[in-house]
Amino acid sequence: MAGMSVLTRDEAQTRARLLDVHHYAIDLDLTGGDETFDSRTTVRFTVLGDRSGTDTFIEVKPAELRSVTLDGHPLDPAALDGGRLPLTGLAPGTHELRVEAAMRYSRTGEGMHRFTDPTDGETYVYTQLFLDDVQRVFPAFDQPDLKAVFDLAVTAPEGWTVLANGVTEHTGDGRWTAATTPPISTYLVAVAAGPWHSVRTEHRGLPFGIHCRRSLAPHLDADADEILDVTRACFDRYHEKFAEPYPFDSYDQAFVPEFNAGAMENPGLVTFRDEFVFRSAVTDTERQTRAMVIAHEMAHMWFGDLVTLRWWDDIWLNESFAEYMGYQTTAEATRFTGTWTDFGVSRKPWGYDADQRPSTHPVAPEHVPDTASALLNFDGISYAKGASALRQLVAWLGEKDFLAGINTHIERHRFANATLADFIDSLASATDRDVHAWADAWLRTTGVDTLTPRLAPGENGTCSLTLDRAGSRPHRVAVGLYDRDVAGDGRLTLRERVHLDVPQDAPRPLGRRPALLVPNDGDLAYAKVRFDAESAAAIGAHLSALPDPLTRAVVWNALRDAVRDGELAAGAYLETARAHLPHETDLALVDGVLTFAASQAADRYVTPDGRPAALATLADLCRDLVRRTEDGDHPGLRLIAVRHAIDVAAHPDALAAWLADGTVPGGPELDPELRWRVLCRLAVLGAVDEAGIARELDRDPSATGREGAARCRAALPDAGAKAAAWEAMFASDGLSNYLFTATARGFWQPEQADLVRGYVERYFAEAPAVAERRGPAIAEAAGRWAFPVHAVDARTLELGRRCLDEGGPTPALRRKLADQLDDLARALRVRESAGR
Repeated sequence: MAGMSVLTRDEAQTRARLLDVHHYAIDLDLTGGDETFDSRTTVRFTVLGDRSGTDTFIEVKPAELRSVTLDGHPLDPAALDGGRLPLTGLAPGTHELRVEAAMRYSRTGEGMHRFTDPTDGETYVYTQLFLDDVQRVFPAFDQPDLKAVFDLAVTAPEGWTVLANGVTEHTGDGRWTAATTPPISTYLVAVAAGPWHSVRTEHRGLPFGIHCRRSLAPHLDADADEILDVTRACFDRYHEKFAEPYPFDSYDQAFVPEFNAGAMENPGLVTFRDEFVFRSAVTDTERQTRAMVIAHEMAHMWFGDLVTLRWWDDIWLNESFAEYMGYQTTAEATRFTGTWTDFGVSRKPWGYDADQRPSTHPVAPEHVPDTASALLNFDGISYAKGASALRQLVAWLGEKDFLAGINTHIERHRFANATLADFIDSLASATDRDVHAWADAWLRTTGVDTLTPRLAPGENGTCSLTLDRAGSRPHRVAVGLYDRDVAGDGRLTLRERVHLDVPQDAPRPLGRRPALLVPNDGDLAYAKVRFDAESAAAIGAHLSALPDPLTRAVVWNALRDAVRDGELAAGAYLETARAHLPHETDLALVDGVLTFAASQAADRYVTPDGRPAALATLADLCRDLVRRTEDGDHPGLRLIAVRHAIDVAAHPDALAAWLADGTVPGGPELDPELRWRVLCRLAVLGAVDEAGIARELDRDPSATGREGAARCRAALPDAGAKAAAWEAMFASDGLSNYLFTATARGFWQPEQADLVRGYVERYFAEAPAVAERRGPAIAEAAGRWAFPVHAVDARTLELGRRCLDEGGPTPALRRKLADQLDDLARALRVRESAGR
């Protein structure tokens, strides 16, 4: 990766003024072996204006640049420098550039990724060209506002099927051609080739297809009806929302191996991580998540693909819109109506956390100087906070005016590019409200406001409410007033939801004081909330008695925030979970609360001396949930309880018995996911060895099995196993992106702090080098999964800050390290506050 250039915004603006790119003809040959493929490309473009001697460049990152001709004249391939091929002295008018190159396959999910399935030996390739990885597949004027028409031809091994942005045709001898695309951005071109298992249908006259590896065929077939039903329902719902019809000629969804993101919105060929083809039991919440991702990516067909950002500072226009639409449309059009509860407990905290770190940025940042900087903004701000801001906007404008503005925006900029200013102007055309001021307050600022209720007593037992705001944004917020049920059975009933505009003009009379007052009831606002003392006491006693899961999500988020801010002891949070989670019915809430309780409260916020007691509390809680589900009526809840019971187990005997029997007493049976989960915990506890891991891999030789084995081996409490795992991650480059992540996730274990102590310093010394060698995807994995999160001490913080100052990490690693170190400093503050 060293020596590769990044594109600056200034360079992109200059090139956009100089060029109009018309057409790419791309011919790929995938039959040349395991390491490289041949790429032949012809680009037609026009130099604008009337000035002779224009200089520009095209980007390409080949293994070998074989030949270049411009308007029939050869250029010197040796002129390629840092991934840029200079094109100099261009006269005004139309030009044709031809490039032939050998391109390298990727093992990190960037460019043209190549994967051989260990189950059956079949090989698959697919492209992931976002943000600037098109250059790994074919030469391109690689910026989103130089849209062009694409023709694609592919030579593939016999027995393969080639998928692309348009309908593909097999013309014989392994040759495939794709239908010509409408104008799209370079990063949206897509190819997926291999012996796919496919399920095809038609809807509203368009071909629809879903595709996966052959070894996953039975699992895709089992869920094909659900996936296609969701796809059709969302497609129809979007045609009710959007005036513009779906703009491409087909809709394929390919579930591909070792995919870094959740999915990618390539026009006509959406690629998903193939973990969404479930090979083991899953909960309904996980099915809901898959449905939401389908809806999210489909929204991009209009907002992102048809209308595309001009530069990467407006990436939120893509992701925030699709995030909002994904959750909203899934709730409207499918059986999964509880999406916003899941958003509240699993996605929104991602935004809150990101917005409180030093690396926070506005939803719509004004300064994104280059592509390396842009890549860092794919975070909880652009997704979760942006979607929350849009949800607040819809509540303020009303959905009718919001959609009218969206349709105006699409009509104005179809098959072109747009900016934040264009978007706001389109919204403003549909309403009398001051959308520009809203954008300034919500999209150009950083940080999380905090809303705290203040009650003033009135006459005859009445009171009035002022919602104090620590922050600067206007909020349209509901406040839930809850009374104890007259039956006296501990339930809380909703008296009413009071709608306030914050800041208020005057206190709001409430009548008699409620037992519980919940700010942001319904979760339409993006803000942290706090409770008055009497409400806090009611929560401690009656949280699980609140009637609406979304209200409970708001309360659980408030408790989570209070723990992270050092205002509520982690132990108190665990006890609240212990008291109320056994009565919870919403799967997303149970899983979200248990995940935070284990991975943050027990593993980071409680001191090492207090961790065994914290794990015991969680084990008791999981045991209660398992007992509650013995009747078989709540399989999803039972599965969540069993998963977390495995993860917090302090003793191996019960787990070893489950593994030997192949089942949890009373169910569920141990499918591959549960078997690897049990084995990993046994590895951490020192109750399995390499031979046991090898036997399990023989039983499950799939790609997921290989990842499970890598994680288990790295988790063994053995110096040799740790050394081998470290060598694989940091000294050699043989691990794919998924195997790197699996190894990293197994390596650091709180139970093994003494064993891995010496590796903490080595991490900060060696992570920058692997990030530099292997690129952004591995840098992100090294920063996210290989970071020593268990080492909550001042020494780790010092080493990390020194690495930032002196170690020269790449931008992708620097961002992850900065965030991890801020979280570490927060954990230290939480522990300190608990000790006072």
